[in-house]
Amino acid sequence: MKHRTQAARTGLASLVAATLLAACPALAAAAQAVPPVSVPPDQPSDALVPPTSARDFTASQLDGVLAGSWRPAANRARDAYRHPKATLQFFGVRPDRTVIEITPGGGWYAEILAPLLRDNGRYIAAEKAPAADAEARSDDSTLRRKFAADPAHYGKATIVTFDPKAPVLGPAGSADLVLTFRNVHNWVVAGTAPAMFKAFFAVLKPGGVLGVVDHRADDDATLEAVKSSGYLPTRYVVKLATDAGFTLDESSDINANPKDTRDYPKGVWTLPPTLTLGEKDKAKYQAIGESDRMTLRFVKPAAASTP
Repeated sequence: MKHRTQAARTGLASLVAATLLAACPALAAAAQAVPPVSVPPDQPSDALVPPTSARDFTASQLDGVLAGSWRPAANRARDAYRHPKATLQFFGVRPDRTVIEITPGGGWYAEILAPLLRDNGRYIAAEKAPAADAEARSDDSTLRRKFAADPAHYGKATIVTFDPKAPVLGPAGSADLVLTFRNVHNWVVAGTAPAMFKAFFAVLKPGGVLGVVDHRADDDATLEAVKSSGYLPTRYVVKLATDAGFTLDESSDINANPKDTRDYPKGVWTLPPTLTLGEKDKAKYQAIGESDRMTLRFVKPAAASTP
C-alpha cells in the first residue's frame, strides 16, 4: 500500500506540473531556457595526459636532449650512425638512473646522458687517471672543459678516475647501468679487459645492466687475427662479460652496417669519423659510413653478491 501511495503521489505531481506548463506558455519557455546541470568530469578536458609508460617518458626526454642546441652540428650528424635514442632505450636508460659511462673521450654521449640524467638521475664519467698516458690526459681535460663551460647542462655531472690495471669505478653496488662505447678493443690490446669487466660487475647493483657497443669482426674471425684492426669477435666480448659474472640478456643490430667489409689498410680507423688515410679514397670510405658494431646488453644476476 505504501509503494502504491508513493507512486500515486509522484504521478500526481507530474500531472500538476504538466498542466501548469500547458496553461502558461511563458512558464514552459522559461523552463526550457534553464540549462541542464552539468556534472564535472573526473579530469578537465584540457589537462595534460601523462605518458603511458616509463619508456614513453624516456623517449620524449631523449627527443628533447638530442635536439639540444648545446650539441655541435658535427656530433648531431653522427646520430645517423650511432643511433643514440634506440641504443639507450635498448640498454634501458631512464632519466632517474645512476649511469656510469666508461672512458667517454671527448664526450659525444656525455652531451646526451648528462642533461638527460641531470634532474632526477646521476651521470658519472669514468676516465683513466690522467697519469696513465697522453690520451687519458687529453680526454680528461677535454671533458672537464666541456662540463665547466656549460654548468646549465653538465653542472651535476661527475668525473671519476681509475687505474686501468686495477680499476675501481665507485662504491660496490652503486650504479644502475654501466655503458661503454667503442672501448673494449683498446682494453684488449692493453691487456686490461678482464679487469675492466670485473670492475663493471662490482660497481653495478644486482640486476644492473652493462651496455657494450664495439666494432664487430666477422663471426669466424680469431681474436689474434683482428685485434690490431679495432674489430673484435662478438663471442670474445661475450666471454669477457660472462667470465666476470654477467649474463647476456640480449644483442641487437641497432648499430649494424652491412656496408662495412672490415678489410681496410688502417683497420677500423680508415672509416669515418677518423679517416686515417686523409683524402685518399675519402669519398669511398664516407660512402661506407661508420663501422659495423655489436650492441650487447648484459645483466648482473639479481642474486649476485659483489666481491
